[in-house]
Amino acid sequence: MFLEISDPMAYHVAKYIRLSKEDESEGPSQSVTNQNSLLDEFVKQHRLSVYDTYIDDGYSGTTFDRPAFQRMIADIEAKKVNMVITKDLSRLGRDYIMTGHYMERYFPEKRVRYISLLDGIDTGVESTANDITPFRAIMNDMYAKDISKKIKSVKRDKQRKGQFIGGKPMYGYKMHPTEKNKIVIDEEVAPIVRRIFAMALDGLSCRKIAATLNEEGVPTPATYCGWNMGRRGPYAGLWSSERISEMLQNETYIGNMVQGRMVKISYKSKKCLKQPRENWVVVEGTHEPLVDAETFRKVRLLVESRKNTRSRTYDFLLKGLIFCHECGYPLATLNRKNAAGEERLFFVCRTYQRFTKAGVCTCHSIKEQTVTAAVLSKVREVCQAYLSVDELMPMAEKAVEAARAADSTEAEIQALQGKIESMTANLARMYMDKLSGILNEDDFQRIYLKVKSDRAKLEDQLRELEKKKETPAKAEDEAKALVQRFLDSAWASRELLVSLIERIELSEDKELTIKFRFKQLNSAQFEAIS
Repeated sequence: MFLEISDPMAYHVAKYIRLSKEDESEGPSQSVTNQNSLLDEFVKQHRLSVYDTYIDDGYSGTTFDRPAFQRMIADIEAKKVNMVITKDLSRLGRDYIMTGHYMERYFPEKRVRYISLLDGIDTGVESTANDITPFRAIMNDMYAKDISKKIKSVKRDKQRKGQFIGGKPMYGYKMHPTEKNKIVIDEEVAPIVRRIFAMALDGLSCRKIAATLNEEGVPTPATYCGWNMGRRGPYAGLWSSERISEMLQNETYIGNMVQGRMVKISYKSKKCLKQPRENWVVVEGTHEPLVDAETFRKVRLLVESRKNTRSRTYDFLLKGLIFCHECGYPLATLNRKNAAGEERLFFVCRTYQRFTKAGVCTCHSIKEQTVTAAVLSKVREVCQAYLSVDELMPMAEKAVEAARAADSTEAEIQALQGKIESMTANLARMYMDKLSGILNEDDFQRIYLKVKSDRAKLEDQLRELEKKKETPAKAEDEAKALVQRFLDSAWASRELLVSLIERIELSEDKELTIKFRFKQLNSAQFEAIS
């Protein structure tokens, strides 16, 4: 097969062996033991001196970033190795570009002789087997590409069936203990996820929610899963507004399996690209939801409404809803002191701010309170045509009866108990962090007092609910109170405004244009303000 190696003592041999999962399908002949036995036989036959054996078990041939291969390259650079032997060319690699690089350029430049036993390749001699080596490399590459397509097809089929094929489930879930490719609720952190949605529904921004969780010392999803524990930085182990926003818009929490958000560039690269939402694989009803669909819908509206605003410093009722009528861009907010020294928010045109000298737009300066009051007045006027106490009473009574039937007070009690237990567990973890030196005394005292105070407030609410459960009020009285509370406070609810209003425009003449999400409410949408 090969010419006689005339000077075997001049060579220091590297036996290279590689086996990946796709190679195992070709049979036991590709095993590490079989490859090593074949290489040993050749070495003994030609009385060669082996410097070392390099084994990459479980590594694909489409990449050359393999530990044993890189160790062999380092030994070649150190001139410890000048002959490389493999069973066949595919053991060296299946990427024809990189395989050609090592065979045609790297090995000759480093004066390394390469031998592939079964292919009859020997770069130390002239032979026809060497001439067809590029074609062999292309065939090996095509095999790797074909295997990649098959694996991708199987994974895509599992995704369409709603089977989970990722590494770690979304925070709040864990792998099913017995069933493969299925996820179940992780009761240890599920209360935290529900609380995040509850805070978002109350109107808190993603940044505020993240800050609250950080103050209470709640472990982040990465910390909880044990990811990136070796990499430390100023923001390591902290919740971020981006993480909260991603969670609040993830349909996994309403029982839908969401996969395919990232796709690898090719079988030769580990780099992944984000996919547009329309290319995601979403299968409904694959697992138990953590939040109800209506809550998720409202929270998504609240989050999306903030995408139209740049300011994250000030929170106001119309945030993300109000735009300039002339240029169409969102209005910015400025904090200014009045004559009495009191701080007040003002709306100004962002285009005017950026391009004042160009005269692209005008200032539109007006108090935020004035605009908010005018919008609330118009919303109240429009909606009251559809609402009256007499009409709402039957619905309210049914709601009270249904709530009693579902024992809503008991559900609230359980929710509060869950929050209290979560805070107690956090306090215990913080104490252990203090003992282990992770948390210093000052930080421990500050966080400990804050969490303890919040827990005390929740315990007071729990006692009130337990008293209420013992002495329930009449259904009619509860219904009246419910209706009146709705009529008095609904207009100032950000949740209601986002659900009703799609866009508010303010003109330079201080005229408001309110675009409602429902066509029947758009009959009267102009309001002049001073």
